[in-house]
Amino acid sequence: MKHRVKFEVNGEAAEIEAEPRETLLDVVRERFGLTGAHAGCEHGACGACTVLVDGAAVRSCLLFAVQCEGRSVQTIEAFGTPAALHPMQEAFRTHHALQCGFCTPAMVLTAIDMLAHSPNATETEIRAALAGNLCRCTGYAGIVDAVCSLAGREPVDS
Repeated sequence: MKHRVKFEVNGEAAEIEAEPRETLLDVVRERFGLTGAHAGCEHGACGACTVLVDGAAVRSCLLFAVQCEGRSVQTIEAFGTPAALHPMQEAFRTHHALQCGFCTPAMVLTAIDMLAHSPNATETEIRAALAGNLCRCTGYAGIVDAVCSLAGREPVDS
């Protein structure tokens, strides 16, 4: 039995019919064509599916779309454009934190969420916040450097 779900996706009102078992990841990718959130492990361990729900980083493969009733969902597509990157995206570019790009959207959103709550985070705090997102290219040094730059920190361990 499908349920009507009203929520916001990247600042736009949305209304869908969803099966109770449909994940938010499937909905944003298949229904809205927002492919920045990636299906990696599909059980929350890799973090590639990270989106922001009401401003907080969540694993969209673990959240059912019906749980998003009345909530605000932001995918990486809501942040910056090729002509005007979000400051976090620019920091990733500057610090060569992109590698293959599979983890990049999730890393960027996780970092945005973390700095929203702790704008002067230490490198240790940054590493802890990013620890739940796996980078298959071992690009962590550049990623940590990028986030440190926006927190006003010089990375120590890179």
